[in-house]
Amino acid sequence: MSIHWSEDGVERSAPWHSENGMPPPVRVVVVDDTIRADAAYRLARKGTGLLWRGDYHNARQLLKAMDRRVQKAAARSRGAGTDFAAHRAERAERSRVLGMLVVELAADHSLRLRRAPDVRGACRLAYGDPPGPVCVALQELLGVIGAHQWWTKGVPVPALGASVHPGYGVFSPVRGEYVDLVADAPLPKTAPTVFDVGTGTGVLAAVLARRGAGRVVATDISHRAVVAARETMTGLGLDGTVDVIETDLFPPGRADLVVCNPPWLPGEPTSTLEVGIYDPDSDMLRRFLGGLGAHLEPGGEGWLVLSDVAVHLGLRTPEELLTLIADAGLRVAGRVDTTPRHSRATDPADSLHAARRAEVTSLWRLVPART
Repeated sequence: MSIHWSEDGVERSAPWHSENGMPPPVRVVVVDDTIRADAAYRLARKGTGLLWRGDYHNARQLLKAMDRRVQKAAARSRGAGTDFAAHRAERAERSRVLGMLVVELAADHSLRLRRAPDVRGACRLAYGDPPGPVCVALQELLGVIGAHQWWTKGVPVPALGASVHPGYGVFSPVRGEYVDLVADAPLPKTAPTVFDVGTGTGVLAAVLARRGAGRVVATDISHRAVVAARETMTGLGLDGTVDVIETDLFPPGRADLVVCNPPWLPGEPTSTLEVGIYDPDSDMLRRFLGGLGAHLEPGGEGWLVLSDVAVHLGLRTPEELLTLIADAGLRVAGRVDTTPRHSRATDPADSLHAARRAEVTSLWRLVPART
């Protein structure tokens, strides 16, 4: 896909890149510091792309001003409250409108705007080697820059006494309560072999390796996650204990303990960045439960780490998870609960505050029903 525009009387074009699959704007105008926020917002709402040629910091200010107008419009149409479907629709509209403010990256991934930072390293980490000039939404580029900062400084994990460094597009373990559940739950009597299914950054695999597992196999279907997990193991000196494999769900064989922290919300992700949050029709959850028994050694356990926020949002009934467990030929041998510590759980301005405040994250200890 390409983006097309006219500039200085010349018709131009460049490849279009969007991590969330947003199509390029059909109509594009070149803008700079002289455009007013109201005018930019009106054009963006109508689907007109705004190719920025002004000052980088002014572009960021314009994006914030457009965002305020999006939020005001959403609040007016929302009324007294909102359900999750309305929340998702608002997020999609926000992404669409803000995605209309576009910048052009040069052939070396540099951003040639006044006062622009050096974004080459961040873009190379997210996109790989540059194929040539490319246009991206400024909103996406800011996410790429932010992810590079997280990758550089790391995310502290108290259970490890160290930091992990998630790359772009890899779910970051900023919510430490689910990590603490795995760090504190009693291990099966014998757990020489552990599978961590859907490992992400590898944080749970690393925690279990540090707890004394003889061998850990961590899997993920995402190549970016596999790269991040391998870097985590190298940084923690766990290369010889943890194998990271790129595969869908289970590795070959059986384990004494199989751990999975699947996406918590049933629903369609709108981008690759949301794959760690949304699980269409609870597909990963269903397949994990359905295949767990066949991958457990006799006397082994499966640990399912899952938030009940989907219940509070009306996306899953309280009984549905128990039914899925039973239908998979499993039973609950124990359960450990914790409550969230993240800031949104105590923010009444958050549109999903009630659900976040009531949320409980649980570690479900599962064993074959026949045992």
